[in-house]
Amino acid sequence: MAIKYLKKSPKTPSTDDSKTAEIVKKLLKEIEQSKEEACINLTKKFDDYDGEIIVSKEKIEKISKELDQKTKDDIQFSHERVKKFAEAQLKNYGQDFEVELSPGLYAGQKLIPVNTAGCYIPGGRYAHIASAVMSVTTAKVAGVKNIIACSPPKKGIGAHPAIVYTANLCGADVILNLGGVPGIAAMTNGLFKNPPADILVGPGNQFVAEAKRILFGKVGIDLFAGPTEIAVIADDKADAEMVAVDLVGQAEHGYNSPAWLYTTSRRVADEVIKRVPELIAELPEIPRKSAEAAWRDYGEVILCDTDEEMASISDEYAPEHLEVQTQNLEWFHKRLKNYGSLFIGEETTVAYGDKCSGTNHILPTKGAGRYTGGLFVGKFIKTLSFQRMTKESTKSVGAACARISRYEGMEAHARTGDVRLRKYGFSN
Repeated sequence: MAIKYLKKSPKTPSTDDSKTAEIVKKLLKEIEQSKEEACINLTKKFDDYDGEIIVSKEKIEKISKELDQKTKDDIQFSHERVKKFAEAQLKNYGQDFEVELSPGLYAGQKLIPVNTAGCYIPGGRYAHIASAVMSVTTAKVAGVKNIIACSPPKKGIGAHPAIVYTANLCGADVILNLGGVPGIAAMTNGLFKNPPADILVGPGNQFVAEAKRILFGKVGIDLFAGPTEIAVIADDKADAEMVAVDLVGQAEHGYNSPAWLYTTSRRVADEVIKRVPELIAELPEIPRKSAEAAWRDYGEVILCDTDEEMASISDEYAPEHLEVQTQNLEWFHKRLKNYGSLFIGEETTVAYGDKCSGTNHILPTKGAGRYTGGLFVGKFIKTLSFQRMTKESTKSVGAACARISRYEGMEAHARTGDVRLRKYGFSN
């Protein structure tokens, strides 16, 4: 039978988005300019509050003493179950599971792939064959049903033949001759008889990145990506020639591709500074121009006194690609926390990961390695929770829910607990 709306909403969750966006942009700009002062002034304006911003330990202790015990017990009840479930999630990371949180209360998770993935494959300055491998293959392994690939076309040719071959080999269901903003928009909106993408993945230029940023929310994205980055950590035992070659290897990506060296060796620093321009000068015209601009405007060499200083500055930058060429490889492997992908020892290099060694090259940039990793099968898989209960378990859960809801001022929430307590013969 056909779908029939007995009540149809005149609005959608996105109805007020444009108005909200303008307000938020204005507020964010104000806070960016005036920082703490703006936060304080806006809090006075919107919340009519002019007290302390950072809650003091004394205030926390005072609240803990004054809050009624029953409320604290209910909060503890909630905390214990949420903590137990989170612990079960960590223990069973990447797996379906179900756990009994308290008698009769069962909760779990299911891992379900998104239905449609849009894979953007750059093909302007360079034919990024490897990007097709990285995005389409990973989506296929994750179990995505519909995989749409798109890549910029060349006049009279369409997308680069090797990209078309690769995308098809790796499992793309549809391949579009579209690049830039049109490609991103087409996959998002389900154009050319395709289903709308649930997630967009893949690298691209600043226009591709901005389109993904603007559309995020309407569609999921892998990460907010900017120009590619490389950093090398090197001590006095490092081969300066190899370090310089690796820095240039990434600088050719584009005029705004940062290349950073953190080193405790003045010798290595001086040799790299001398060799990088020489190596760039030997490149063909297109990569030479990109690398020249990148090294001139974005290259850095930072001299440190200790391994710890190198690790600290690296974690501050959170580089997309991070090579470690030192004596103490294991120490750095354990110590480093912020990066997109790590390359340990001079035997490996960023280009290996970029092209063919197995790790994914779609990685966080602009410091995003502080809070996320790169593309992996999990980006295409939704981790969805569920719960089920016995009637008997309602006695404790329903009562606690109703009391917490009323303490929050959410009466309708409370009544969803009340109605079940009454039906199953329990009092609140």
